[in-house]
Amino acid sequence: MAAPAVQQKAVAPKKNTSQFLWEAKTKGGETKKGEMEALDSEAVNSRLKSLGLNPTKVRRKGALDGDIVLPGIGGVTGKDILIFTRQFATMIDAGLPLVQCLDILASQMDNPAFKKVLFAIKAKVEQGSTFADALKDHPKVFDELYTQLCAAGEVGGILDSILNRLAAYREKSEKLKAKVKGAMTYPAIVLVVALGVVSLLLIKVTPTFAKMFADFGSELPGPTQFVVDMSEWAQTYWLHVAGSVTAVVVSFTWSYRQPRGRVFWDKVFLKMPLFGPVLRKVAVARFTRTLGTMLSSGVPILDALDVTAKTAGNRTVEAAIYYVRGKISEGKNIAGPLADTKVFPSMVVQMIGVGEATGAMDTMLNKIADFYDDEVDSAISALTSMIEPIMMVFLGGVVGGFLIAMYLPIFSIAGAIK
Repeated sequence: MAAPAVQQKAVAPKKNTSQFLWEAKTKGGETKKGEMEALDSEAVNSRLKSLGLNPTKVRRKGALDGDIVLPGIGGVTGKDILIFTRQFATMIDAGLPLVQCLDILASQMDNPAFKKVLFAIKAKVEQGSTFADALKDHPKVFDELYTQLCAAGEVGGILDSILNRLAAYREKSEKLKAKVKGAMTYPAIVLVVALGVVSLLLIKVTPTFAKMFADFGSELPGPTQFVVDMSEWAQTYWLHVAGSVTAVVVSFTWSYRQPRGRVFWDKVFLKMPLFGPVLRKVAVARFTRTLGTMLSSGVPILDALDVTAKTAGNRTVEAAIYYVRGKISEGKNIAGPLADTKVFPSMVVQMIGVGEATGAMDTMLNKIADFYDDEVDSAISALTSMIEPIMMVFLGGVVGGFLIAMYLPIFSIAGAIK
């Protein structure tokens, strides 16, 4: 008798999975890191979100792809993304297919790092992925705000309009960033020059005068003796000073990179006498501009607040936005929780409340952002006009005081001879 045939179940081919390295934040703002096996980065993002984590970085382990492209030298700059977005919007509006647009823009891109990213996005779209999902593979180039808005544009069939809004948003954000950098750069340069001049005078110039004064054999005037003593101290302990300054800078950098340290320093920055009000206005402008852009693009308010918090740039403001998001998810309006945070000015809270009541909150948010852009411009101009004479007087006082101290003994000797 023949043996019965054994039925074999068809074994489905195993999908290729990869190891991904990820970083995410808890609801309390704590940073978590780990490794996960998944089909792609989107699967990792979904898994992390199901665990109550907000993913910030996801990249394939050992892969040298677009995930490690950094903005700045040799990477993708904000200007590159702005130009790409504006050109992409124009081409989509003209009716060109998405893949063809990406192929044209990637081919004519001068930046090799950005060219590689765009070709990778084009390849994934050709494989059937959506444009927004392809962008998510390159979080260092296209942030969550960009990908979320593009996803909303694809779903609503208004990708060209969304891209135009993104381009306008990035233009204003880049201008705001440039203003802040300009305000910080001038005093920093003057301070470095002042320290360089003082170091040169104490270490190189003063010893020559001190040797000449020693040959005179007379007692030095008080200011001159003070400068000579400072010079001797600087020559003896300059290594200790340089080491201390380096230690302070390294300690601050390390502390700022820690979750608790970042929270502490961001709170301190907002309370600084001169720069605090400017930074607060910058934070308000960024918050209202980002939230207004997302709401006007059709993104739900809870998702919009989540992205806005991540792009706030300040942990104090980020915590305040997450607090507001939590209260809205409980059924409350936005104005009350905003006022409870004590982070946003009362005028901003009242205007947002009016916008919410009239159903035009996105329009109101953009108006507030325009107003605070002008406020930042005025505050930075006032700050620069205040700091400039202070720094000049300081530098002039240091150099002038040194010259007077060095020439006092010469004047005394000349008077004695006369």
